Amino acid sequence: MIVPWGDLTPELLHSSLWADALVESAGIPVYDMPLVSVGGGLGSFTLVDVLRIRGVAASSMRVLSNSDSPWQTWEYLTRVSQLPAHERIRSDAGARPDNIWGFPSYAMQEAWRERSVKPLFQVLTEPVLSDFYSPRAELVMRTAQREAERVGYWEMLAKGQVRMVRKRLGGGYFTVLTPPAGAEPTKRVVLRSRYVHLAVGYPGLKFLDDLQDFRRRQGERYRVVNAYEPHEHVYDQLTKRPGVVVVRGAGIVASRVLQRLMDDRERHGLQTRIVHLFRTYVTGSHGPHAFMRRKGGDGWAYQAFTMPKSAFGGQLKAQFRKAPPERRARLASLVAGTTTPKLSRWQDQLQRARQGNWYHPVHAEVDHIDRAPGGRLVTHTRSANSAPMQYVSDFIIDCTGLEADMPEHRVLDDLLKHGGARPNRAGRLQVGPNFEVLGAESGDGALYASGAATAGNHFLAVDSFLGLQTAALDIADDLAGRGFCGRLGPVRSVSQWIRWAANRRPA
Repeated sequence: MIVPWGDLTPELLHSSLWADALVESAGIPVYDMPLVSVGGGLGSFTLVDVLRIRGVAASSMRVLSNSDSPWQTWEYLTRVSQLPAHERIRSDAGARPDNIWGFPSYAMQEAWRERSVKPLFQVLTEPVLSDFYSPRAELVMRTAQREAERVGYWEMLAKGQVRMVRKRLGGGYFTVLTPPAGAEPTKRVVLRSRYVHLAVGYPGLKFLDDLQDFRRRQGERYRVVNAYEPHEHVYDQLTKRPGVVVVRGAGIVASRVLQRLMDDRERHGLQTRIVHLFRTYVTGSHGPHAFMRRKGGDGWAYQAFTMPKSAFGGQLKAQFRKAPPERRARLASLVAGTTTPKLSRWQDQLQRARQGNWYHPVHAEVDHIDRAPGGRLVTHTRSANSAPMQYVSDFIIDCTGLEADMPEHRVLDDLLKHGGARPNRAGRLQVGPNFEVLGAESGDGALYASGAATAGNHFLAVDSFLGLQTAALDIADDLAGRGFCGRLGPVRSVSQWIRWAANRRPA
């Protein structure tokens, strides 16, 4: 086997512990960098932002990513799941990736920008007199860009695809990067660092088994789509001719897809008909205890945010941090799950749709999917309370979510096989109190993780803006104890907020 100069050798691929000489003998350029963050999304952005605020120079950190900006993947996912820039996302007013202090909130900034007290009134009266306030997607991206420019994010960005992270003999890590074609004289480059941070997001799309089977058998990518992949053609076709759509799922994405279908129907006078399949049908408030009951009805479980607010900084957060793994699993099953906000406008649309008999909620399990003559789809369902049914449709939109299984991600899979990392009870990375990946220690170095890959540990709401900030602050505290950055005491916090408000670089 001939290995190109500057590429991974069989010895490197099969070794879990790399010596400096072994890497150099393969002809791979090695660059020293104290800290490397892998991912380049909002998780990486939040950590380097916190570290810059704590006094770490931009030259001491590198973000490895294929993305041009930290919000690129987030923007793509929100847009294809029917949350374009002008729409409001599911997030709290104070959950700002660009502002660790959360002040001023998005609501205050929107009120100032639009010269309107409406956002402030909404925050003050939520949720009794108003729906919960949430920012528009474009405001999140615009403020994140301002902060990225302020802290020098693009000075820290190194473009490319991360192949693996391996332990270094003597401590620290080697992170293997495949740079863009023509950017380097060799196929790979290696960054040698004391600290590594992983914020790789979700490995890929999650399809229901029956839909996955149908797509594989039929080679179907046009009529059966996932809400997190480009599917604008569905809405375009429905504007040209009447059609039937089967929607699967009962979370925020399903509600957004339904709202898009209903908006188009009202706006263009369409004749679209919708069959909505619920695997679990919620008929009312539900929960084990009076103080932990969640509102629901018409098939939906209602919750303003992905988790109760106490999961971000209250009693639930404290309980989860202190609980043993078995207790955490029980708590997670109680408060997590598929939910969507109960928004007034959307509720009115659903009511009109039910009255017009063109929206049909169905509680049933899907048995299989066939193709009807002419290319249409036939969904076969079964239910304990009724006879098997068949629903013929032009499109099926799967809104069941994103896949987070670690073996589906190359870097995480390699970390399990060679890096000493181990899965927790939720099948994600097992991390310690400061989000250090347990089992992946290497001498005086440390490997950290944040985001979806750390679900099921001591913090419940990891996959959220506040969750990413919580992880970043905890990681920074651990790094401060190791001498990498300073503490964020009252004086430094106030002085850095003033610099943030004045849009001046951290000092």
